[in-house]
Amino acid sequence: MSITKVTDAGLDRNRIVTPLIINGDMSVAQRGTDINDAAHNQHCTDRFRFHKANTGELVMNLDQVTDVPTGQGFSSSLKLSVGTVENATASNELVAIGQKIEAQNLQNLRFGTSSANNLTLCFWVKSSLTGTYSVLVFQQDASSSPDRRYYSQPFTINVADTWEKKTINISGNQDDTIANDNGIGLDVRINLSAGSSLTSGSSDDWGSSTNTAVGQTANFSGTSSATFFLTGFQLEIGEFDSTTIPSFPFESFENNLRKCQRYFFKIEDTDETISGAFAKSSSQIIGALSYPVVMRGAPSATNNSLAIRIDGSDELQTSSSGTFSIENTSDIATTYKMTGFSIGNTDHGFVAKRNSGSVEFSAEL
Repeated sequence: MSITKVTDAGLDRNRIVTPLIINGDMSVAQRGTDINDAAHNQHCTDRFRFHKANTGELVMNLDQVTDVPTGQGFSSSLKLSVGTVENATASNELVAIGQKIEAQNLQNLRFGTSSANNLTLCFWVKSSLTGTYSVLVFQQDASSSPDRRYYSQPFTINVADTWEKKTINISGNQDDTIANDNGIGLDVRINLSAGSSLTSGSSDDWGSSTNTAVGQTANFSGTSSATFFLTGFQLEIGEFDSTTIPSFPFESFENNLRKCQRYFFKIEDTDETISGAFAKSSSQIIGALSYPVVMRGAPSATNNSLAIRIDGSDELQTSSSGTFSIENTSDIATTYKMTGFSIGNTDHGFVAKRNSGSVEFSAEL
């Protein structure tokens, strides 16, 4: 068998680094593909958080859809659509979509030093509303200089209902370091609407909250039936333009999903084995559930009417009216208990399987 040597010219050295953005192609949507009347901090496609502050009437819907720019390799996008408009935009109102990045993944930015790296944000966008929007980079850890946490740049959507590629340069913050921990390092957002007290700062400068949405005039949330599509969201180290920006760092669906599961995962597949378990009493089982990956921290659990079936050598029962509760949790596993059984043989173990309902584990930033 002959072996072909790949020369340096055949290697894409720009892709040797781990992408800073997770699920930028919008392919993973563990919570569901259709979220109506999204709440603040709601997610549809994984890792992309809907942000709304000081709104009173707004109803925004989030969907994972297949409308994508032609010939770019994407199969999914995130769609935001206005269900009920916000009739009056308050001066401190903000509506945005974006991703929080874990601080320990950003140490190579060298923020807080004279060698702080500049960044380039690139994404594909399509909206029914043209005009001037803005991006925001918020540095959570800028405690030594709290008036220099916000960096914003305006951009323009030129043609309605047409996919456009946007490339935006971001200067590195030389004044404030990013803590080497599992907290929020940077919060990178696209602003959809912003009040007057947030738009008057200076672009290409780290500043106070007036820098939240520099130059923003588009009022997406105040526009009836407006739509906004987003995909190909990437953040690169270095300064690039639309022709020099590295190609989007596509990953396998498996790798993408596992990265998302560090922050959220859901047990909902029919007949999925949850864990081994044993009877603590004739009516209660206890078990230990391992997560698919190490999570960012000990997650919170939300039980959505989970019913468990136990399967043993001489037991086959479903707890449909009992309660599922988390006992102890860490970043790798959790112990739980489930009541509502009538177990005749309590001296052996069982296999616990999901019968219906679901349970969610979240360690989101």
